[in-house]
Amino acid sequence: MRVPKARGELSEALGAALHDGAATTATAAARLAEVEATDDGDRHLALWTLYELHYRGFEDVDDELEWAPELLALRRRLERPFEAELREAFPPPELDGPFGDALFALIEGFDGASVASYVQRDATVEQTLELLRYRTIYHLKEADPTAWVVPRLTTGPKAALMELQYDEYGCGDPNRLHSHLFVRGLDAAGLRSDYGAYVDDVPVEVLVQNNAMSLFGLHRRLRGAALGHLAAFEATSSMPSRRMAQGLDRLGLPAEMIAYYDEHVEADAVHEQLAVRTICAALVEEEPAQAAEVAFGALACLGLEDRFAQRMLAEWDAA
Repeated sequence: MRVPKARGELSEALGAALHDGAATTATAAARLAEVEATDDGDRHLALWTLYELHYRGFEDVDDELEWAPELLALRRRLERPFEAELREAFPPPELDGPFGDALFALIEGFDGASVASYVQRDATVEQTLELLRYRTIYHLKEADPTAWVVPRLTTGPKAALMELQYDEYGCGDPNRLHSHLFVRGLDAAGLRSDYGAYVDDVPVEVLVQNNAMSLFGLHRRLRGAALGHLAAFEATSSMPSRRMAQGLDRLGLPAEMIAYYDEHVEADAVHEQLAVRTICAALVEEEPAQAAEVAFGALACLGLEDRFAQRMLAEWDAA
């Protein structure tokens, strides 16, 4: 993957600094420190680009820049208002009773829009392929943001998280790796499957979703939010995956793409119990102060997916 196309002044300045390998010079650092984002798309593309230095990086960027202090300072400058916005938008309620039951109730009580239901019944092939292109930004890294959390946990939650992650990563079989199953589906559907291929095309809501996962995963203090996000994702994935599989079948899309969603119908029905009860509830039992953070992460997951769904349904005139 190469550095994505700029969406404004900040991402343009960042891209230039990365390409030139000059991000660590005094001039480049001063330039990055003074440039303001043109809009939310520009801001979140810049943050996404900075986060990607910690994943697979960019073929046109020196790997040495991953830990450049000037880039970390810029990342922090973007993260602070982003986290504040998330906390303002998704304030966690106080959860009463057994934590696992309360977290399930919180997740089940969230009423958001569903693109999967639309794909199941009404979407055209063109709309569905557009959705799949947008989903590549997450599905080609799938469980990677959560992997950052593993060393931040104590024995019980860590073992449970690794049980879930082991399944996400194909139980040791590269051909069963969930992100690779998505690659096979994309290839069969005639879509690009190279990592980051469609980042220039995605709406800002997709960047925000992915940036939230990276924000939570890369900060130890946000481990509760990361696991709450995971729990909400897993607890709301099985039925939408079934609907996606039915919609893809209705449209005559390839069996390989359907197989990706079929895998998640069964897997996520198990994962939701593991994520909510064995991971999050165990964390809160050991660290009660993390209860609010878990709830915050869960609501952020649900709320950001709702924003994306609302955007897509409005564009498709399906709301």
